[in-house]
Amino acid sequence: MTTAIGNLLECLTVEICMETKKNVPVIVSCIYRAPGSNIDIFKEWVEEMFTISNQKVMFICGDFNIDLLNPNNHKPTEDFINTMYSLSLYPKITRPSRITSHCATLIDNIFTNVIDNNTISGLMINDISDHLPVFIVFNNDYKREKQESTVKYRRVRTEESMNALKNELINQNWEILYKEENIDRAYEKFLGVFKLLYDKHCPIREIKMKFKCSDSPWITKGLQNACKKKNTLYKELIKLRTKDAGNKYKKYRNKLTNIMRNCRKEYYSKLLDKNKNNSKGLWTILNSVIGNGSRQVKYLHDFIDNDMTIDNMDDAVNGFNNYFVNVGPILAEKIPVSVRSDDKNYDFIDINPKSMFLTAVEESEIIEIVHKCKNKTSTDYNDIDMRIVKQVIQGIAKPLTHICNLSFKTGKFPRKMKIAKVIPLYKTGDKHHFTNYRPVSLLPQFSKILKKLFADRLNKFINKHNLLTDSQYGFRPNRSTSLAVIELIEKITNSLDQKNYAAGVFIDLKKAFDTINHDRLINKLERYGIRGVILNWLRSYLHNRQQFVKLGEYTSSCLEIACGVPQGSVLGPIIFILYINDICKTSNILQFVLFADDTNIFCTGEDLQQLLELITSEMSKLKRWFDNNKLSLNLSKTKIMLFGNCKLNNDVNVKIDGVNIERVYVNKYLGVTIDHKLCWKPHIKHVKSKLSRSISVLCKAKHILDHKSLHILYCSMILPYLN
Repeated sequence: MTTAIGNLLECLTVEICMETKKNVPVIVSCIYRAPGSNIDIFKEWVEEMFTISNQKVMFICGDFNIDLLNPNNHKPTEDFINTMYSLSLYPKITRPSRITSHCATLIDNIFTNVIDNNTISGLMINDISDHLPVFIVFNNDYKREKQESTVKYRRVRTEESMNALKNELINQNWEILYKEENIDRAYEKFLGVFKLLYDKHCPIREIKMKFKCSDSPWITKGLQNACKKKNTLYKELIKLRTKDAGNKYKKYRNKLTNIMRNCRKEYYSKLLDKNKNNSKGLWTILNSVIGNGSRQVKYLHDFIDNDMTIDNMDDAVNGFNNYFVNVGPILAEKIPVSVRSDDKNYDFIDINPKSMFLTAVEESEIIEIVHKCKNKTSTDYNDIDMRIVKQVIQGIAKPLTHICNLSFKTGKFPRKMKIAKVIPLYKTGDKHHFTNYRPVSLLPQFSKILKKLFADRLNKFINKHNLLTDSQYGFRPNRSTSLAVIELIEKITNSLDQKNYAAGVFIDLKKAFDTINHDRLINKLERYGIRGVILNWLRSYLHNRQQFVKLGEYTSSCLEIACGVPQGSVLGPIIFILYINDICKTSNILQFVLFADDTNIFCTGEDLQQLLELITSEMSKLKRWFDNNKLSLNLSKTKIMLFGNCKLNNDVNVKIDGVNIERVYVNKYLGVTIDHKLCWKPHIKHVKSKLSRSISVLCKAKHILDHKSLHILYCSMILPYLN
């Protein structure tokens, strides 16, 4: 409960309910009374609080601004003490709480109705404020549960152990692996040897977690000693209360404060410079400076599925996995079955007479790929992270080269590379429902190398034969969201310059990556020139994938994924944009701007009504294409915006499958807020809101970071909005 009486009194009161023998709640009130304010008003508040407390244990503490050292010389103070005594509230602090060179007053105190010889109260000699902090410790019969010591299991990794692992991998005899022609057995042999040596040199050990308050990282032993000396000088000041002692203390304190600020700036400057090529490390440091440090994720212990409560965590993780695995197939089943023959479904794709082939993999290529990978600490289902792979790549590059070449040669993706560990990540809404979480897939580290090798070769083939539509801006070199937005705005402005009406339809797809039909995808890829053993490799990559969910210490069973393309990998987005590449050929009238699954169509015309009828007609063709390709159109989130001399009350009747498409006047597209007049006021308002928060962060950080580090923060938090 918070209380404020004008500028006279501020108070925060809490009631603490503890399970004790007497089960008596404890009332704690922390107050500040303005100096010179009416003491009678304060007394009335105390009496009211005492009545409300109803014989509960009370502690009233804070800055009363009433000097209790000489109450007999001041009638209001004497009356105040008598009132407190009459309520059985007694002061526990009897020495001055504010001491200067010319006076000492007792204006901070703790009043309580606890009369116990075992209570300990007093003042802390500390220069955190010009008032000495007050405290009280009282005995109670609170039944404390015995806390079990927190134990965690971690791999013990040192520079010495990593060098030993690397050397043993270099000296390992891999001949039995090189003779293996079955890709699954070859990879399993490699993985078995790697894990055996990894466990040998970097074993998992039990570690007891100790909870202790650590000093700030820039505080050196010398600074700790200097702080002790400062505290000693402050104690001398409190004791002697002389001008000389005060000057001596202030001079030392100011000098130490300046040194500590410089040490802090120097520490963060060196740390940021060390991580200048590591964006994640850079932001981890900056977030710790500005107070946005990552918090440990705390999961709930009960969930709701189909109106049933799940309070068993083993059932919960399996519930998550069932939802993630089945969300795609369930959506796909709801999509109407195409009445057209299979052959006509691919009429939009011209058959590429050229076929893709795979060049042999070299050791140097694998080493280069690994070194370019980010130093992520997240582990796959084998408890391997990319940092380990990067440290020992010289010892495993040769066997990995053999495995990758064998995979390409046989057209098979290793079975054990198709197992994903999934972490549920909360999005928004009720945390008790699985639908409000999205899956974060942690894929096997070695699979990332194989997929990157294939993706590089696939991209070269796509670019060489110019297979992708110019309307696609997602996951392509030298293209970005900015270019996609510019393309859309240019189409609109060109139409308006010609005195035409323009309309943009912002299409939303449900779980687009998860509903892709594998057979349809394979047929499309074959038309693009991906054939033979390479097509078999992709078919093997897509089929029989498995995943399990890990939530804290709980792990679900593995389930097979029936449709969709793997997310979280370099290959998934490339396959997806190939899958939807022919969407632009569904209409000769509509113009498309695509960024992966973010689809915007644009149409223009001289007559508004004819334009809307045309859009309705063409959208029906587009809807058929979505149905044929097992992509679920989210009609409730699909919007239409009209540009030009369109009155706000103009009727807009654009229907898809009998559902009216909502007309909007402002819509966010690829991070940019677009309005129907292209006046940019909504976007400017959004940017101003973002910038104000970012500027406040800079103001906070300027006392901690040097100019170079502040410039990094500016370029990261402010400049992107201005550019």
